Amino acid sequence: MSITPHLVVQGADRAAAFYREAFTAEELERIPTPDGRLMSVRLRIGDSLLHLADEFPEMNVLAPPTIGGTPVVLALDVADADAVFAQALAAGAEVRQPLQDTFWGARHGQLADPFGHVWNIDQHLHDVPHEEVVAAAARAFS
Repeated sequence: MSITPHLVVQGADRAAAFYREAFTAEELERIPTPDGRLMSVRLRIGDSLLHLADEFPEMNVLAPPTIGGTPVVLALDVADADAVFAQALAAGAEVRQPLQDTFWGARHGQLADPFGHVWNIDQHLHDVPHEEVVAAAARAFS
């Protein structure tokens, strides 16, 4: 069993190009509709799949700008967070949280892509005992 995000965007062709540039995505296939929209663009990022689709308002398939944002954050685990963060910024992403070393043992930052989706970029630095993470989270959120 696996889970594959299916992101709705305004401009699936442009989004596929952005993800290729920002995250070195490999396009596997696309399915156009007769009116020129894309029902699906299937990408591979690392060992994960990602599907993109244009908006289809007539079917209530809507992108984040249309619905006023997204409650979903996609997590991208990488070997070099600084390099991936810089690559995504150069491709047009915007910083939501700058990269920093965290109390849970990761180098972490958050980006917004040009299509309204939010990405955590994480690089594992070292293991931190669960109890220490819980205690640090309690301090951070009190």
